[in-house]
Amino acid sequence: MLTADLAQSFRRGNRVRPLYIPLDDQDYLQDASHLIKLFTEHEGLARRELDQALEAYVGTGTDYKLLRGFIKLLMDRCSFETSSAVDPVEIRRTLFLTACTQHPVTQDESARVKVIAETARELDCAPEVVTEGLYADLPENQKLADFKQLSSSELLNLYNLAQAQALLYRSTEMRLFVETQHPDSYRELFSAIKAYRLIHTIKGSPQTGYEVRLDGPVSIFHHSQKYGIQMAVFLPALLLCRNWRMQAQIALPGSNGSPATTAFFELDHTQKQLHSHYQSAVPLENPSSEKLAANWGRVETSWQLEASREVIDLGESAFIPDYRLRHRADGHLFHLEVLGFWTPQHLKARLRAFEHAGVKNFILAAWDELRGSRDPLTRVPPHTIIFKRSLDPVAVELAVNDLIFQDQ
Repeated sequence: MLTADLAQSFRRGNRVRPLYIPLDDQDYLQDASHLIKLFTEHEGLARRELDQALEAYVGTGTDYKLLRGFIKLLMDRCSFETSSAVDPVEIRRTLFLTACTQHPVTQDESARVKVIAETARELDCAPEVVTEGLYADLPENQKLADFKQLSSSELLNLYNLAQAQALLYRSTEMRLFVETQHPDSYRELFSAIKAYRLIHTIKGSPQTGYEVRLDGPVSIFHHSQKYGIQMAVFLPALLLCRNWRMQAQIALPGSNGSPATTAFFELDHTQKQLHSHYQSAVPLENPSSEKLAANWGRVETSWQLEASREVIDLGESAFIPDYRLRHRADGHLFHLEVLGFWTPQHLKARLRAFEHAGVKNFILAAWDELRGSRDPLTRVPPHTIIFKRSLDPVAVELAVNDLIFQDQ
């Protein structure tokens, strides 16, 4: 994704839009092709050599910011590794200890050679390994180990998408208006929102459609940068969903000392400028869910854990549980949702929605690490589990059994 200094947008009235580039522009396609070639040619070479080649290509032309944007997106596709037969930290430690007995070595070439030779003997390696590996772990000396190839047109598309994502870093909220459609399509969109751990409130019904409010990174105090990345990477997933309209409120900095203002960034499913590079709206891997399911199978419990595909109508809102808990003997059914980012205020609002709907067979599990506010949670409300590292199946079973006991 792009850094703030490389993001470009324009405002007209109370609307703001990313500065897209034409995907069929031959000059841009040629620049993309040349830059991709440079990255390919520098696989296995030091990063400083790649940086020098890129600086020479960019020069001081008028497209400086655009080319820098291309380079940032290509750098995101690179893996750099330290290439040294011996750990550079160990080389430095041994060499500096050896050099203490030959001080000063900078003014005596023979002393310098002797120190390197003694260090090599100590580390059981060749002197060349010492000299080449001494600072091999510095970023500029690391080797380009892998570059994920792509075409010129794919790079232009990624650039436009990154411009739109950069706007969402500054969003205070996003609203999605979802048209009436097949339940599976609802579930795909809601599952994507949950998979990217976004704080959300869903209102509506399957018959009328839904309005989804997503808190933006500017609206939360704690973890705002991490949350902003999650909202940005959600955008390509949204592009794969059906029958939606988006309105994001963006906080824009004032100019020449004027106060900050807000404007709206709007998209819908019919737009043609942006194309998702994701294979699926919902990530294929969900480590937290997989860990809970794996741990559940290791404990003795009266409850069976099942993945849920339901969208449960709460009247004015909706509930999308991750799991169903079914009692093996009496058939009792509970719904479990593992929250993503959350705040105490949002948690209280969610619990009020269940209370108004008269729904009691549910558990909300919140990871304390993803609490998006420094506001204290003075007590853990009923139907809620706050966990530190991983969600313990025993804690879930105890919470469910306690709720059943209270309801009797």
